[in-house]
Amino acid sequence: MKFVKMHGIGNDYIFVDCFEQSLPEPPEVLAPKVSDRHFGIGGDGLILILPSDVADARMRIFNADGSEAEMCGNGVRCVAKYVFERGISRRNPLRIETGRGILTLQLTVQEDRVTEVTVDMGEPILEPARIPTTLPGSPVIEAPLTLDDGASVNVTCVSMGNPHCVIFTEDLTDQTFRRLGPIIEKHPAFPQRVNVEFVRVCSPQQVDVRVWERGSGETLACGTGACAVCVAGALTERTQRKLTVRLPGGELVIEWAPSGNVLMTGPATTVFTGEWPADIEPTR
Repeated sequence: MKFVKMHGIGNDYIFVDCFEQSLPEPPEVLAPKVSDRHFGIGGDGLILILPSDVADARMRIFNADGSEAEMCGNGVRCVAKYVFERGISRRNPLRIETGRGILTLQLTVQEDRVTEVTVDMGEPILEPARIPTTLPGSPVIEAPLTLDDGASVNVTCVSMGNPHCVIFTEDLTDQTFRRLGPIIEKHPAFPQRVNVEFVRVCSPQQVDVRVWERGSGETLACGTGACAVCVAGALTERTQRKLTVRLPGGELVIEWAPSGNVLMTGPATTVFTGEWPADIEPTR
């Protein structure tokens, strides 16, 4: 199986072109194997690039634990780069079919290479049943979420095709992030689990964010999470509707436009190509 390793500001995936080949085993089985950073290729998951009857290409995302996700903002930018540069489609803008629906992606191209992509992520989903969450409010803004130890945190819930739980805090330390992230991901208030964003507001135009991603754990970046943060910041009146979101892997520019759609702009980077499994004799 030929693959390409790509990332969007450090949110890295193994991409497989299913226009030209089939998988050696089911993707939910393959994803944990190739994602393993010690015994596999290493990544936050597996993304399949497939033919589509309604768009230029279709993508499916499998987390590092083998569960399928609906959407990945950083991943879809990489898919657009691959589709354009490999000649699958030379349209600009491109249309990519996802679990969220068909997304439109505007490419910045220099010397036939895609350097940056702006994704129209569509309107955020704020109805609790569609996120889904059982927390009160519609939308769910600063709702108290009670944890197992009796403590509570205030959360704002948004779906960008996948569920997000945004927590505004000054504490982005490992101790808090790694303790609360997995607890909230699997909290009963989120029947399909949830991505968790911890956000420190630096100014109305800029925030620092750490993301605990459903099915993958800590990630260097999350595109849909950055979009959810922008929406949550506006809903809570902490930030403006256009933000620079600083994540451990880099920055994304997010705008909750007057149309109601969320626009995400950021880079997409190819790291290396290879074959799985790689039967290579050890060097002596």
